Amino acid sequence: MSYFKQNGMIDLQRGFDGTQMTVEEYKYHADKLEQKRNPKIDYKYNEDKAINELFEYIKGTYGEHYSKNKFQATEFIIDGGHGDGFCIGNIMKYAQRYGNKNGYNRADLMKVLHYAIIQLHVHDHYDRG
Repeated sequence: MSYFKQNGMIDLQRGFDGTQMTVEEYKYHADKLEQKRNPKIDYKYNEDKAINELFEYIKGTYGEHYSKNKFQATEFIIDGGHGDGFCIGNIMKYAQRYGNKNGYNRADLMKVLHYAIIQLHVHDHYDRG
């Protein structure tokens, strides 16, 4: 939406019937619309923080030794038709390792989630609905 500001009033240029409103009124309505489009959710289990942490963890794996020469070994495994076993096997490995090897290691949980996301890719890649 574009507008023209003159003397503290806004003439809306598109999508309206030429109604004028103050800048403050415009901001108020724009904020209300944004809240309606993206309502604030009070996450009970901090899912928003966990998703952000997982995103940062995954980004970090792309700079590690797992991605030498711009290819990850996982790509070759999936391309070879072994993605399901590889991903599910790693999910099980790190889930069973959690609480045992290195104690209650948060990194193990991040790996479980990362391999689950890779498995979602395998699922979609093979169009499994």
